[in-house]
Amino acid sequence: MANGSEAGPAHRAVDSARLGGLNRVRVRAAALDLVDREGLPALSMRRLGTELGVEAMALYRYAVSKEALLDGVVESLYSELEERLITAPGPATPPGMPAWRAELHRIARATYDTCHAHPHAVPLLATRVPAIPPAWPPAAVLRDHERVLRLLREAGLDDVRSAAAFQAFTAWILGYVSVQLRPTVDDPDEPDPALRLGLHRLSAQEMPTLRETATALAKRGGPDGLAVGLDALFDRFIRE
Repeated sequence: MANGSEAGPAHRAVDSARLGGLNRVRVRAAALDLVDREGLPALSMRRLGTELGVEAMALYRYAVSKEALLDGVVESLYSELEERLITAPGPATPPGMPAWRAELHRIARATYDTCHAHPHAVPLLATRVPAIPPAWPPAAVLRDHERVLRLLREAGLDDVRSAAAFQAFTAWILGYVSVQLRPTVDDPDEPDPALRLGLHRLSAQEMPTLRETATALAKRGGPDGLAVGLDALFDRFIRE
């Protein structure tokens, strides 16, 4: 410092953050918003600082690295999922369906809706959330896992089968959503379905089955397809 009253860069950055009302929730929300608009490659400390009107150094109070920012985006997704479950009650349980099964369907649908609201962030759910994270800090993630495992225990599964069913449940939802969000159109302005999907680029001799099936594969199953797969999964693990 030139004298006792002049603050250094780090102090000025922290002051800017405080004056701007910066906090961990706001940083996470801004990171998710940036990813929603421009994709994961756009997220950096410097860019997020610009979005929030502060120096990048100010963000280190709330996320110590780019990796921590990505974890914060995951936490925001799970927090939104939790909010959906609280504020949007599901449909009435179909006659004859156990309550645990209906609730797992509701969780899966809320996860589906959350992923479709934030498609650019979906890869993080598959790559940054451990299968069993007993010591991972984000409470919303832990509550989600606890919620699903508790329902599987209510279904009568022991620890080993609950763990296997939990992993299958998670893998099906994330895999299904990832396929649903994957672009399949080669030329959106082409009226002919085969040309729109680019099937003319596939060899009829080498890939005849793929050419014949591609149009059906390109159709989106939506929530109904998600539910069908879940029921098949439940029938595999549960003997009612």
